[in-house]
Amino acid sequence: MKRNIVIAVVTAAALVGGGTATALAVAGDDENTTSVTRTDDDRDDRDDRQDRDDDRDDDGIGAAAPASGKVTAAEAIAAALDHTPGTAVSAELDDGSWEIDVLAKGDTWHTVRIAPDTGKVLGAHQDDEDDTAEVRAALKNASVTAEQAARAAESKGPVVSVDLDDDGDDRAWDTETRASGGEREWKVDLRSGAVVADRDDD
Repeated sequence: MKRNIVIAVVTAAALVGGGTATALAVAGDDENTTSVTRTDDDRDDRDDRQDRDDDRDDDGIGAAAPASGKVTAAEAIAAALDHTPGTAVSAELDDGSWEIDVLAKGDTWHTVRIAPDTGKVLGAHQDDEDDTAEVRAALKNASVTAEQAARAAESKGPVVSVDLDDDGDDRAWDTETRASGGEREWKVDLRSGAVVADRDDD
């Protein structure tokens, strides 16, 4: 009778305790002992889920998206132009901040860094660029700004870069989006704002 009560108590303790429980059941006055070990399956499930999450993060799939933080490309461009008036020519999420290249009056170039979580200006400095004439020529008849191009490309996913393609006749805003499916490149028309897949990206 005592033995049955002890076994019942041990079993209940193992079920309620969670984790791994080890108990000893004593049969009468004998010195013999029996070891009962139970492993909590719920904990194993949590470990499995953690392993799957780690695998997704390593692959770049399922990781916190986007790599753009709270501030979108369009918002970063607007913040940069508030600080340094001019024409935004490119924006890229790089090394933990947005970097926006601005062509200001007098053909001076500036790079403005924007915090991706707050939209505050982290710093700005003047740059030397030698393609000012090409950029001005490409934007001469353009009606779509870098900020507008970024907003247009957002329909395809979180935008992580916008850059003016001023080469040849195929001038456009080159944009890149990043989501769980990977990175994709898009062209935004300088006049209409139409977004099409970059053929070179296929």
